[in-house]
Amino acid sequence: MTRSSLTTPPEGADQPKAHLNAPPPGSALGSHYSRCFGCGADHPTGLHLAARTPDGATVEAEFTVGTAHQGAPGLAHGGVLAAAMDEVIGMSIWLFHKPYVTARLETDYLLPVPVGTTLHLRAWCTGVAGRKAYLEAEGRVGAPDGPVAVRAAALFVEVNMEHFAQHGDAEAMAAEHHEYEVNP
Repeated sequence: MTRSSLTTPPEGADQPKAHLNAPPPGSALGSHYSRCFGCGADHPTGLHLAARTPDGATVEAEFTVGTAHQGAPGLAHGGVLAAAMDEVIGMSIWLFHKPYVTARLETDYLLPVPVGTTLHLRAWCTGVAGRKAYLEAEGRVGAPDGPVAVRAAALFVEVNMEHFAQHGDAEAMAAEHHEYEVNP
């Protein structure tokens, strides 16, 4: 993975720890908003990622590239692949029970991803320093141990829930609020 210093944890960063009330190993993680492009079941052309945590420290999901997700004829759009990486990384933050937002996302494209391909996504945190969380993800073609088609490294920044109310739709947020997204 080609990474900048901005997505590499600083020396002395804390090792990530899941919150005591985080979803336990083997749990499915629900959508944080029904119309979210990444995980929302009600988004007509979204990615519809259904994530789970196999071990309480990582998050896994699958994404099947549809015709609505193509760039060049028959191939996934790079921006859609970046969105899938951002989404699975963002879902891994749920294990901390704190609200975060993407500050930086770096993506490496290693293989073309044809329409109809299922990408097996996995994300994990590599360190936490203050309000900053450093994360990585990979997308493998066809199987969890298939060839890596896309990798990402990210910097997420912890915010308070007022951030979403101030800059987004507070009414929609309140209607679909989930306990795993907030600070205890």
